[in-house]
Amino acid sequence: MEGKNAISPDDLMLILLATAMGTLARYLTLKIDYRQYPTHPNGSLIHLVIAFIAAAIGAVAIPAIKSNNYTAVTFLAIAIQHFRDVRKTERESLKDLECTEFTPRGEAYIDGIAKTFESRNYFSLIVALSTAATIELVRYLGLALPFQTAIGIIVGYVVFIGIRRFSQGKTVGDIASVKLGVIEVRDSELYVDGVFVSNTIGTKNAQKMVQAEGLAVVIEPLKDHYRVTLDNFGQRKAMLFEATRSVGVKRYHYTRKDYESGKTIIVLVPLLQDAEKLINIVRHTPLLESVKKSHSVMKSNILGD
Repeated sequence: MEGKNAISPDDLMLILLATAMGTLARYLTLKIDYRQYPTHPNGSLIHLVIAFIAAAIGAVAIPAIKSNNYTAVTFLAIAIQHFRDVRKTERESLKDLECTEFTPRGEAYIDGIAKTFESRNYFSLIVALSTAATIELVRYLGLALPFQTAIGIIVGYVVFIGIRRFSQGKTVGDIASVKLGVIEVRDSELYVDGVFVSNTIGTKNAQKMVQAEGLAVVIEPLKDHYRVTLDNFGQRKAMLFEATRSVGVKRYHYTRKDYESGKTIIVLVPLLQDAEKLINIVRHTPLLESVKKSHSVMKSNILGD
């Protein structure tokens, strides 16, 4: 049925392509963040559906503006509010799962994950909006449909790469060295590389288990001011959580910081005896935005003389 408000084939193509690009952008970032996500594949499906809606809103905005239907653009504001609800829901879901994990993530880590999942939906909206705007602009230049499609895809991809790099945070491996530590049990006391960790290993069986099956990693900041981040309790809980989740916990897990050297030590008796995996997962633990400090800013004289 054709009518005054019927959508044209060109606009339909624009909307479908822009929506597909926005949804694809979310899919790619979802794979990157898989290690932070607790419910795969159902959780992935939920976020992909939300991404599809976000991308569709971004794609429809350009044809709506072109047809002077400015009311439709108000859906952008509704989408932003909806994405904030996604953050709230994700935070509540992760908090409910705290009691089921080997070790809790901690409030700081949960807040960072929730913000990440909210921001990823903006990826879909921005990529779809950029793709649609590019196709509409190229269309006015009189280029053929294949060229419109190709240029729209290229611009959408470039925008995606740009915002992904902009939003990509650092990891523990960027500011610290991570290596295996040597475990030593002296009576009921546990030491790693000569640094005291705990005195709660009281029984002979516990001492034998930790000595024979325990793994320890030592995280040492590359520069002294990085201790501000690594010494933060929330950051240490995040590293311990990723460590225990990657190799499991058979018995015992400890985290300790050495105030003199600035080293942070993680010790556990894992289910999987995979030292390389343990090192890699600690090295790739995200630096939490709530605890990161800018050294250049801290050196500035804020209060004045």
